[in-house]
Amino acid sequence: MSVDLTGFLAVVLVAYVVPGPDFLVVFRSAIEHPSKGRAAGLGAQVGLCVHMLAAAIGLAVIAARSPAVYDAIKLLGAVYLVHLGVRAVLAARRAARRRATVPEAEDDSSPVGEPRSVDERWRSGFAQGFLTNVLNPKAALFFLSILPQFVNDGGSMTAQIFILGTLDILIGVVYWFAVVAVATRLRALLARPKFQHRWELTTGWLLIAIGVGVASTA
Repeated sequence: MSVDLTGFLAVVLVAYVVPGPDFLVVFRSAIEHPSKGRAAGLGAQVGLCVHMLAAAIGLAVIAARSPAVYDAIKLLGAVYLVHLGVRAVLAARRAARRRATVPEAEDDSSPVGEPRSVDERWRSGFAQGFLTNVLNPKAALFFLSILPQFVNDGGSMTAQIFILGTLDILIGVVYWFAVVAVATRLRALLARPKFQHRWELTTGWLLIAIGVGVASTA
């Protein structure tokens, strides 16, 4: 059994390079703490595993052919993105008020209200990454519509989709860990109060805009 790996890898790399909601979630998490960023990246890929398994066993076909199911998934994803965006904007405003009343708190680079223990950071990052992708119907459609284009008729389509999907997920893990490494280098810069405030506001409003855009097409 063989698959068109060259064409598939090209599509996968382009898909990862073009930033989406998962990129914002992973990058923001990495800025807060590298372990949270890695957890968000792993969560995002586990979310993709759900879509891959659904496509491999044919469940995604049902969702794709049912407008009600598809729209429900889109709306849930949109609501979650808006939720993340609102949290980021509110956190930025709270931090600004806190710095205005307690200037010495500027040396504390940990975001206000964010979990501080390793376990709490990991759980928070993983949950955000997982929900961002598992509630993203575009991820389901990728596995449903793109992956079958690179399989052949000489073997089981389910097995080939599973192989390609697994490769996609492994590539994503490497990519997200690289993103976390870059974000970690920028963390000292973005941890400065003014940069942190602008970063939180910018990414927060971007997430809200993406969520509203998804909801408007449902």
